[in-house]
Amino acid sequence: MNKADIAIIGSGPAGLSAAINAKIRNKSFLLFGSGNLSHKIEISPKIDNYPGFAQISGKALNEKYAEHIASMGISVMDERITGIYNMGKSFMLLAGGKDYEADAVIIATGSETTKTVSGEKELLGKGVSYCATCDGNLYKNKTIAVVCDNAEMEEEVEYLAGLAETVHYFPVFKSSLHTENILKYRTKLQSVNGESRVSGITLKNGEEISVDGVFFLKSSVSADILLNGLEINNGHIVVDRNMATNINGCFAAGDCTGTPYQIAKAAGEGNVALHSAVSYLAKRNACLL
Repeated sequence: MNKADIAIIGSGPAGLSAAINAKIRNKSFLLFGSGNLSHKIEISPKIDNYPGFAQISGKALNEKYAEHIASMGISVMDERITGIYNMGKSFMLLAGGKDYEADAVIIATGSETTKTVSGEKELLGKGVSYCATCDGNLYKNKTIAVVCDNAEMEEEVEYLAGLAETVHYFPVFKSSLHTENILKYRTKLQSVNGESRVSGITLKNGEEISVDGVFFLKSSVSADILLNGLEINNGHIVVDRNMATNINGCFAAGDCTGTPYQIAKAAGEGNVALHSAVSYLAKRNACLL
């Protein structure tokens, strides 16, 4: 199903809480995220402050989440959303060459693990891309740079390596890739360079490299890049007590809205965001009658 009442972006506690309540409220919804749910929770050795689960490990809590949504028939669409477009009466969401539509959106993407670099936002669509499937073919036999923050996404790096002549690769984890045309770096990317189009990159050590394009393969795209016009403050989405953003029909919950970065806070905000989205849809639909 490519059309739903609500699109929920993120499979952590905020996104799952929103999905569970959407199911209870009998709303059609699309839940985007990882089939492994929350990596941040999965690697947590012990959680002490989540009511009802004293000193539970993150792995065990993730398993509880998986059991809960499975019992309700909720599935996660293993798709990375790279763009949201406000169409006025609905939202269009892009993911790996596919598009989806929803009347309301809840952003629950968590806190960013990889911050944007100088030139990244300015050159988006001008040589900077977040989608290997969408734009990979534009760089056949060319030189590109790739930044990746998730080992599960390395198959996309391999895909790009099969197209490009040379890949300058910047993984933020221990990479297992060993392909002849992939050059791996330990230093970080400092900036993307170019005027009207990407012309190169600069590394933290000052080295400059000429490239034709740069791919940022992130677990989640920065919220203000994801949805144009979204109000951001200190890297977090600005919301009111109803978890509403400055864009009608768009809500946000969890770590992406700011501190404290706590599971209980995220789950509560996901609940509020869903009920606010339901109220928004009821008012919207009444006006359309």
